[in-house]
Amino acid sequence: MRRLRACLGAAAAVGLTAAGATALVAGNASGATTALSNRWYAAAPYLMPLDNDPPDPAAIMDATGLKAFQLAFVLAPNGGGCSPTWGGTAPVSSDTAVQSVIDTIRGKGGDVSISVGGYGGTKLGQTCADAAATAAAYQQVITKYGLHAIDFDLEEPEYENTAAIKNEIGAAKILQQNNPGLYVSVTTAGTADGTGWFGKQMLLEAKSQGFTPDNFSIMPFDGGFNGAASQTSALTNFNAILQSTFGWDQATAYAHEGFSGMNGRSDSGEIFSQADFQTVLDYATSHNMDRFTFWSLNRDRQCTPVDNGGRTSGTCSSVAQNSWDFAKYSVRFAGATPPSTTPTPTPTPTPTPTGCKTAWSSTAVYTAGDEASYNHHNWKAKWWTQNETPTATDWGPWQDEGAC
Repeated sequence: MRRLRACLGAAAAVGLTAAGATALVAGNASGATTALSNRWYAAAPYLMPLDNDPPDPAAIMDATGLKAFQLAFVLAPNGGGCSPTWGGTAPVSSDTAVQSVIDTIRGKGGDVSISVGGYGGTKLGQTCADAAATAAAYQQVITKYGLHAIDFDLEEPEYENTAAIKNEIGAAKILQQNNPGLYVSVTTAGTADGTGWFGKQMLLEAKSQGFTPDNFSIMPFDGGFNGAASQTSALTNFNAILQSTFGWDQATAYAHEGFSGMNGRSDSGEIFSQADFQTVLDYATSHNMDRFTFWSLNRDRQCTPVDNGGRTSGTCSSVAQNSWDFAKYSVRFAGATPPSTTPTPTPTPTPTPTGCKTAWSSTAVYTAGDEASYNHHNWKAKWWTQNETPTATDWGPWQDEGAC
């Protein structure tokens, strides 16, 4: 999937109303704050504070009214070990750069959640000896930054590792117990059926450990999705999975369900416009879902020159937009109203299909990087394959390159 110190003065209290709940926020130089309403942590979009041309969070807050950010990602050291780092390279213990970002956000009355895991790098659940050691590593992050919220982003390749997932879920349970009031989200891959085999195994692990986070969120992109209708269908299917796994009724399942989207052009060439986000937002609020977020604020701006869906970038959306258009949907989910200071966005144009590659053949042998067309889409082989029909799945041999 998805692939910095302001000095604070005396603690300042800011009244916020989100989804009918009022909370106070106060910041001080030690990094501790009183919590925002959980609805803000549930609405926090992802922000990479050290990579992908990080935007100024203060400017985003001023332009949109956003109060919470999901900072990504805490990983194990690239060389191995059980100590938390930013991106595998910057130890949390000696960090000042991310602390500066957090201080800036808190100085303006906001707060952060921190996401652990993600798509790339080595995860702490893979390198720590057990759940207790994994939890101890994450507790360093919570303590360092005075966190009230944390996100476990469990996806490839970690969620294919049974021991690692046992460590991550066990750690999440320990942190939840040891940090009363901590908002915990668990994010995993989405499929048309809701989530795939590994996602379902993760849910079963949570059930076996007696762990219930604030929400389980799916990422319905990079899996052959086509706009909001396919995403809301996946969310409906995921709700049924939550019901059958945990024995919840529909309303309880929705109250523990979340959406984590990708704004603009996804890694596999899907396009999610502002209209798609509005449709999913309406679905999430009408079903009383617990979370609505997206990857990422680094991408929530128009490419220069305008790209119109031709490539996927970590620093822009590849759709026509005003800066921070997508962040405003998070603000609305939190129950607030964004400032109306920007013009109406230009509708996202439908990308022009590219030419079709040579038609796929069931008898041909394809190796990594080979391309073929099937069902009016171009496909690229991830590895050696023969007689496997091109279809977009996380673990299949083909990657969808878009319509042709």
